[in-house]
Amino acid sequence: MLYATPSLDPADQAVLAEIEDMRRDLKYRLAETHRWDGQLRRQLQARAIQGSNSIEGYRASVEDIESIMSGEEPLETSGSVAREIAGYQQALTYIQLLSRAPAFRYDTGLLNALNFMMIGHHRDKTPGVVRPGGIYIRDSVSGAVVYEGPDADLVPKLLDELIEWLNDGDLGVPSYVRAAMAHLNLVKVHPWRDGNGRMSRALQTLVLGRDQITTPEFCSIEEWLGQQRTTIAYYDVLGEVGRRQWSPHGDTLAWVRFCLRAHHMQAQRVRQRLAEAGEIWMLLEKQVDSDGLNTRTVSALYEVFVTRRLRRSRYQADESLSQGQAARDLRDLAAKGWLSPYGETKGRFYAPGPRMVEIKAEFAGRATPLRDPYVQAR
Repeated sequence: MLYATPSLDPADQAVLAEIEDMRRDLKYRLAETHRWDGQLRRQLQARAIQGSNSIEGYRASVEDIESIMSGEEPLETSGSVAREIAGYQQALTYIQLLSRAPAFRYDTGLLNALNFMMIGHHRDKTPGVVRPGGIYIRDSVSGAVVYEGPDADLVPKLLDELIEWLNDGDLGVPSYVRAAMAHLNLVKVHPWRDGNGRMSRALQTLVLGRDQITTPEFCSIEEWLGQQRTTIAYYDVLGEVGRRQWSPHGDTLAWVRFCLRAHHMQAQRVRQRLAEAGEIWMLLEKQVDSDGLNTRTVSALYEVFVTRRLRRSRYQADESLSQGQAARDLRDLAAKGWLSPYGETKGRFYAPGPRMVEIKAEFAGRATPLRDPYVQAR
């Protein structure tokens, strides 16, 4: 028996309708190709990876995560955390491919494979293999047990039930609700020795991707969940709904409502970023043109605007340049006051220069505050 999908209240239906409106608007905007699309998608994926891993205590900057995603050594992140990031990025990349695969069915082998991608570097934790014994989740401060997973001998049957439900259960339920219930059931079964939280959040993203809500990086709520206050609320609602032991009964509406709120808030944020990306790009394009610089350098300036720093290799890859071309462009941008170089050789990076700092300051605080949909709906 799994945790059952709840019926939605009118307030939830209203929030869901608003999420759908934002989704349709997003799909419409993404249908038209823009120069900044690739960088925006990469940054959203990096932020999703950052959010999901920070919940587990693995913290890295978006800039370092982007470096890891491209196969480079991060500048600040430790090797152990970088391996966690790389594993999760590998799993999310596969989820992106699975979301578009013409032939697809969920199965236990797929879930085990995703778990192995995430934590395969922890061979002592038998990655990709269902746990052989019990599992206990402890409070990181007090050490007290806050959740005990189902007995190990029940896990294979529960996974089979979850797989059957993923393929054929509640197909008439809104995708956001199905994805939330997939997340809840997997995290409560806790079938592996490690990576269960990340796997559950990734499964939620996969369900949405398969239902063609939009591409995974645009529909994931992992970034939103990784914020400190939201993370606390996330654990609180999991404890409220799931209780201290495997107990698949009772009302799960509080969990679904939490996820709907997260989707609404993250959708507002993504919509703002998409609108801001176009405005920033056009502004930078005008500045580059007036300085007599090559138009391609706008991608370097945009990267520095939305993150803290840029490495030459990133710009080189984005614009398909030779090492010499990329280095010359960045030197020109530094000479014009757009960038400030730091470090040497492999550790060299470019941060915002005086002119970029000025433009960033003009944009700071311009974003409209996000609206809690349930405050408005009730």
